[in-house]
Amino acid sequence: MTIAEKRRTFRALHQTGCFVIPNPWNIGTARYLQGLGFKALATTSAGYAHSYGYSDGDVTRAMVLDHCREIAEAADLPVNADFENGYADDPDEMAANVQLCVDTGVAGLSIEDFSGREADPLYDFDLAVKRVRAARDAIDKAGGDVVLTARTEGFIRNRPDLDETIRRLKAFADAGADCLYSPGIKTREQIAATVKAVAPKPINFLNAGPFGFTVGDLADLGVRRISVGGTLSRVAMHAFIQSAQQIAKEGKFDSFAGVVSNAELNKFFHEDMRHRPKS
Repeated sequence: MTIAEKRRTFRALHQTGCFVIPNPWNIGTARYLQGLGFKALATTSAGYAHSYGYSDGDVTRAMVLDHCREIAEAADLPVNADFENGYADDPDEMAANVQLCVDTGVAGLSIEDFSGREADPLYDFDLAVKRVRAARDAIDKAGGDVVLTARTEGFIRNRPDLDETIRRLKAFADAGADCLYSPGIKTREQIAATVKAVAPKPINFLNAGPFGFTVGDLADLGVRRISVGGTLSRVAMHAFIQSAQQIAKEGKFDSFAGVVSNAELNKFFHEDMRHRPKS
C-alpha cells in the first residue's frame, strides 16, 4: 500500500467494529505481526527505548522519528506512532514536531498530556486542550489524513480520577482528536464510561495485563481499538532475563527447551522477503 492508502485504510478501521493494533519494537517484530494477519500496527515508546538500552521517555526526538520511519517503511500495514508528548511543552513547537512525525509516513500518531514532571505530571487542562488543537491544525495543514489520537495519562501517572479523565477526553474530542485514549483504566465501568463520554468517536483501550477481557468482551463494551503498549516487548524481555539469569546463577540451559528454531524463523522471513513489494 502507498502512504495515502495506508492512511485511508487506518481511518476506515476506526469507523466500525473492533480491531487489535499490536505494538512491534523493530522491523522483525513488525513483519512477523503483519504475517499473523493484524490490520494495523503501532510503535511502542517503551519497547523501542528498552531495546536500545534507554528508559522509557529518555529517547530523543530524532531517534523516535527515525524509528517511526523505519517501521512505517517496513510494514505493508498502517502504522500509528506513539509520539509521547510531542517532544515539546509549547503547542507551536509540538505542532512542528507533529509535522515531522507525519513526514515519516505513519498513518496515525498519538499525543499525550504527560508533562514529564513527576510532581505535576499532567499539563494544565487548558494547555492540554490547546496542544491537541495544535496537533490537529498541524495534521490538517499536512493534508488531514493522519489519524490523531489524544491521550490523557492520569491513570498511569498517579492521578486516577475518572471524572477528570472523562473531562479531558471530551475536550480533546472537541479539539479535533479522531480517537481517544486513557491508558490505565481497567474495569468494565471505567471503559463503558469513557466510551459513552466521547461517542461516536472511537476509544483505544490499552490491554497491558491479564485483565480478563477478550477482544469480543471489549467489542461488546464499545471499544474500537485495542493496543498492548510495550507488553509484547516485555514478554520477550522477560523470557530473555529469565533465561540469562538461569545461565548466570545456575549454570543451566533448561530455558532453551522448546523455543522457536532458527530454521523456522529463517523460513518465515525468507518467505516474507519474497512477498514484499519491489522498490
